[in-house]
Amino acid sequence: MPKPETVVYSNGRIVDGRRHILNGHLITQGATIIAVGSGDPKRGASSGSVRHIDLAGRTLLPGFIDCHVHLTMNADAAPTPIVSPVDQMVALIHASINALNTLHGGVTTVRDCGAPHSIDFALRRAAQEGLCVTPRLLLSGRALCMTGGHGWHLIGREVDGADQVRRAAREELKAGADNIKLIASGGILTRGTDIGNPQFTVAEMQAAVEEAHAAGKIANAHAHGAEGIKRAATAGVDSIEHCYFIDPEGIDMMLARNTVLVATSAAVRNVVSYGVTAGIPPHIAEKAGSAIHAHVFGFKAAHKAGVRLAMGTDSGVPFTRHGNNLDELQYLVEMGLSPQEAIRVATLDSARLLKLDDRIGSLDEGKNADLVVVDGNPIDDVAVLRVQDKIRRVVLKGQTVLDRDASRYLVGAGFSFARSSSAARR
Repeated sequence: MPKPETVVYSNGRIVDGRRHILNGHLITQGATIIAVGSGDPKRGASSGSVRHIDLAGRTLLPGFIDCHVHLTMNADAAPTPIVSPVDQMVALIHASINALNTLHGGVTTVRDCGAPHSIDFALRRAAQEGLCVTPRLLLSGRALCMTGGHGWHLIGREVDGADQVRRAAREELKAGADNIKLIASGGILTRGTDIGNPQFTVAEMQAAVEEAHAAGKIANAHAHGAEGIKRAATAGVDSIEHCYFIDPEGIDMMLARNTVLVATSAAVRNVVSYGVTAGIPPHIAEKAGSAIHAHVFGFKAAHKAGVRLAMGTDSGVPFTRHGNNLDELQYLVEMGLSPQEAIRVATLDSARLLKLDDRIGSLDEGKNADLVVVDGNPIDDVAVLRVQDKIRRVVLKGQTVLDRDASRYLVGAGFSFARSSSAARR
């Protein structure tokens, strides 16, 4: 059996959440990183093929991780439910394009936080069978919500009482879920729900969390309101998403339980930025407008207190486009993180939340070769990660899936037409 190809990257910055080598090298063999260091690598004899890539002063980073996306949603101004069989088939095609755009944007791993009709599971199977190219997928199936709860019409499964919630969690795990998504408060996109109002009880969420953890999986909760955040933390979820109205007691509870905050700043900012003039329904725009200042204040307080963070965008909600995921790092920096801290949150810290830090999240020997090469230095200016043309190469498990220097997408070229809409503002 032939030896896997060795690839030597040299003459560039090596940056992850823990290191910044001004002039370094990284060597991969097949799907694995086998060496990292400063200066030029030692050139020894090799029994297999060796390819040399001159970074020419560029920056090499780990593949980024987005812990909150919705691949079946298309960033439309007014999201509509996926109902009919035809809707579902079209949604699967959209999801494959959205996944590829995400990968070409430098994100090599995603956690999808809710999709209807098993479309996310169908996407994973299609990728496994070579029908499409996606980032590494961690899936939730349907989000669990109370009757009439947030997201019921878009991504939800309505269940009431601890026994129903427990059974629903078991069924989503049986279908292939890696994560159980719970709805702990009202939300911005669902008409008739107040974002501050709590929804599931502690006992209901605790039943689902127990099932996820018993299966070796994780659980997260959507929560905007302070009471919903506290209920979710008490129930033992691994992460709480959004946390726009977190209060000091909620911060203390998350600290005590080591709960991770996934801020999804891009989502609320985009709704406020585009607004009703771009077609966003008034009830959505009004709720986002009521939350944005509290979100920034609460995030800064949680970060200062030492609450664990992971990166998430809510990509798929209005105007939060798949492929623009790394906008979130700019917002993290604006809210107080250093660029290198933001990079760590979007790589190693996110890998830890997903229990994948033994495989991905940093540029360490023995880890998967998930790599991103960018023009410029994101330590000096994290905004370079937002510029599509500056992401020059993306590698997933040792396979180059994007090489802009070759002026082509190496994998999934047939889907590249979709980038015109996903990167419209770049």
